[in-house]
Amino acid sequence: MLSLRMISDLSCKSIDASDIAVVVAHPDDETIGCGALLSRLKDVSVVLVTDGAPRSGADALRAGFETPLAYGTARSRELRIALALAGIDERQILELGVCDQEVCRSLVAVSRRLASIFASKGITTVVTHAFEGGHPDHDGVALCVHAAARLLKERAPSLIEMPYYHRQGDAMVTQIFCDGADELVFAIPPDQRRVKMEMMAAHASQAETLRAFSADVERYRIAKSYDFQLLPNNGSIFYALFDCGFHPAEWAPLAREAMQAIELGV
Repeated sequence: MLSLRMISDLSCKSIDASDIAVVVAHPDDETIGCGALLSRLKDVSVVLVTDGAPRSGADALRAGFETPLAYGTARSRELRIALALAGIDERQILELGVCDQEVCRSLVAVSRRLASIFASKGITTVVTHAFEGGHPDHDGVALCVHAAARLLKERAPSLIEMPYYHRQGDAMVTQIFCDGADELVFAIPPDQRRVKMEMMAAHASQAETLRAFSADVERYRIAKSYDFQLLPNNGSIFYALFDCGFHPAEWAPLAREAMQAIELGV
């Protein structure tokens, strides 16, 4: 089982992670959130929930790809290059293949799939997204991980969360929890910082996005207990500022429906 103490202990160069899963929404989220930590996690499982390629094709075109399929294929390849730099090979990667921007419309199915993965692999700790209103897929994955843990009852893994970005006014604030409540601020040492920077560079199609993120620090905390039927960050939602195929007003009814279905076993 992974602990915050183990993450902060620089003498732990290699951590047995055969019972640890990192669950993130998109290719590059693993690097942004915990790239330095990944380089220390031996035999960790990395679960990618989406394909990184929205159906609209707008993101693909901006990145220089003619189709979402070509874009998703490139992002999957970049993911493997980045993870290889952290010593993670193909057998440790699980891609669920949900379309980018559509996690919130697949909450029950993703929750159950994650519960099955955690149970089959004997996962005791999951590292994942905080619930912060930055991207709907991030929030959807946060809900699904918490729901999967609930489904497993006494076998539920412990949850550690990472910040990505959230809204302050009309600005995006990165790599800080939206409520300001840090438990561990890990200053990345030079050798791990080099690996993380190389991993970020491997996600070449995301170079513009990744400029907003630093390789100097990673933040972690024991996951909070959320009321997922309420919007995070006091309702100040970053994805309300741009078109990502999902509106904040859709969140509460979808989250309520999913949590009720999971509680009722339907």
